[in-house]
Amino acid sequence: MIRTRFAPSPTGYLHVGGARTALFNFLYSKHEKGTFVLRIEDTDIERSTIESENQLIDAMTWLGLDWDEGPKMEGDFGPYRQSERIEIYREKANELIELGKAYEAYIYPEEIDKIKEDLLSKGKPPHFTEEMISQFNSEERKEEYMKKYKHPVVFFKMPRKDYVLNDLIKGEVTFKNGAVGDFILIRSNGLPTYNFAVVVDDMMMKISHVIRGDDHLSNTLRQIAVYEAFEVEVPKFAHVSMILGPDGKKLSKRHGATSAEEFRNRGYLPEAVLNYLALLGWSHPEGKEILTLNEIIDNFTFDRVNSSPAVFDEKKLKWMNGNYIRSADTDRILKLSIPFIIKAGVLTEEQCEGNKKWLKEAIELVKTSVEELSEVPDEISIFIKNFEPDLENKEFIEYLNADGVKNAFRITLDKFNNDEDWTVSTVLDNLKIAMKDAKPAKKPFYMALRKALTNQFHGPDLVRSVHLIGRARAIERLEMVIENEY
Repeated sequence: MIRTRFAPSPTGYLHVGGARTALFNFLYSKHEKGTFVLRIEDTDIERSTIESENQLIDAMTWLGLDWDEGPKMEGDFGPYRQSERIEIYREKANELIELGKAYEAYIYPEEIDKIKEDLLSKGKPPHFTEEMISQFNSEERKEEYMKKYKHPVVFFKMPRKDYVLNDLIKGEVTFKNGAVGDFILIRSNGLPTYNFAVVVDDMMMKISHVIRGDDHLSNTLRQIAVYEAFEVEVPKFAHVSMILGPDGKKLSKRHGATSAEEFRNRGYLPEAVLNYLALLGWSHPEGKEILTLNEIIDNFTFDRVNSSPAVFDEKKLKWMNGNYIRSADTDRILKLSIPFIIKAGVLTEEQCEGNKKWLKEAIELVKTSVEELSEVPDEISIFIKNFEPDLENKEFIEYLNADGVKNAFRITLDKFNNDEDWTVSTVLDNLKIAMKDAKPAKKPFYMALRKALTNQFHGPDLVRSVHLIGRARAIERLEMVIENEY
């Protein structure tokens, strides 16, 4: 059975690269009707926090990357936090010691560093051997360790041979004999190293496919060696290329938003983020770009994953998010927009609650022009904010002075004053009458009217905008323009 996993360290937000790794594991498991496991690798005690774990879980949930096993979804292979599996790692390390494939050492970190420095100074690779390490295993040193409540360091005996990895994305990768020396499995604090814990976890959780970033490729040699030492089948590996910024350098904060949480806080829809992340290294057979999650799952295969680095283009993600906003249900966009509106101070929570019908109409209108929900407050503020007519604007004055425009404004004002129904239909009828009676050129009239009522030359549908502005405010704004000399 296909079993994939995403195993983040809870040390910060869910980075774009991590989110894509989680997505590819999710997609492949779903495509193959398999199981997707979430495992928390929290043995980095100094940096791991429960707050970061909760953030990761929240981000995964927001994206819709629902796991089949893991925290809050316990399965048959838990626990799913490494901090709860320490005894398991020690037991597995002891198995390798008994098999003669690992050994204990009573050596301090500074002594390891000294051996490494000596090797480098002689022009040799910093590869450790049992002979180098075990020289410190005197009875005195063992007693010293016991008094300090330290655990013996456990080293793995690295076999001296070539290893070949048939990566599902990279193809054949050969690791030459002597590429690495003996390496640590268990530290003196009793905690496992990454390369040991990940193998034990994947082995015991029956992970069939390890899909991860190619920055982990260098770890794979050590992990394959440990799998073979346990005499178990090595999972299939698929190393996904790194994500670069538009400048061709590794994606980082300097390129802008780089975490799922940041995009959520700016008003991106999770399906838009997932859609875009899927296209960072993978492509649809027909070259389609706007895809439902089911379409991606149905078509996700490794032969369509590119081994070349992917370039993160936030402009394209923003464009894609705009597409999703436009096609989304208005009630949903209304609900998601309200926190942004309140935070921006455009309306209070009470005003939002008491004007739901008006607000829904406003959202329906402006969602056609926004690409982030954080833009909604500015877009709807034109309907309610107060402003003085911009009579210093030369373009505005030219439109106002065009033949028939002033008269059309006066007729419009009169019609608005007598429009007791104030519907989209009556607003349109009133403007048509003004056009018919005053006969202004269409562009100057409508450009001047939009500027007078919204303080902008461009925006969403004018008739619906006027309706949202409301009769009283529309009359007030028209009067301010008409009463001034221009």
